[in-house]
Amino acid sequence: MKLLFLCTGNACRSQMAEGWARHLGKGIFQRIASAGIEAHGLNETAVSVMLEAGVDISGHQSSLLESFDLKDFDLVVTVCGDADEQCPRLPGGSQKQHWPLSDPAKLTGSEEEIIDGFRLTRDDIRARVEVLIKDLA
Repeated sequence: MKLLFLCTGNACRSQMAEGWARHLGKGIFQRIASAGIEAHGLNETAVSVMLEAGVDISGHQSSLLESFDLKDFDLVVTVCGDADEQCPRLPGGSQKQHWPLSDPAKLTGSEEEIIDGFRLTRDDIRARVEVLIKDLA
């Protein structure tokens, strides 16, 4: 199984999903990647909350969807409405799932409230990746 997570900017949600899939899906996935319709750069708060959970995504790069050939992936998971709407037509044999996740980078409030929002997103993504792995097993 070759898996691509797609988001608007490949900064938070898709990066966390890639990190969880790599961490939890050892031996299940032949290839795991993430990309964005745009490349916004890796979000430091996403890196921080993932590290709290024992997953280091600090070496990830923000990548553009156009740098990948979609025929190289069995499954594309869109993690936001924008990516779902802008996802190109997938080649035959490829599947798409949509996870409607809110963008923690758009949260407002105190620093603590924002970090808590990132943690909620991180934990939601972990649960979704666990279900995906279970469904594929």
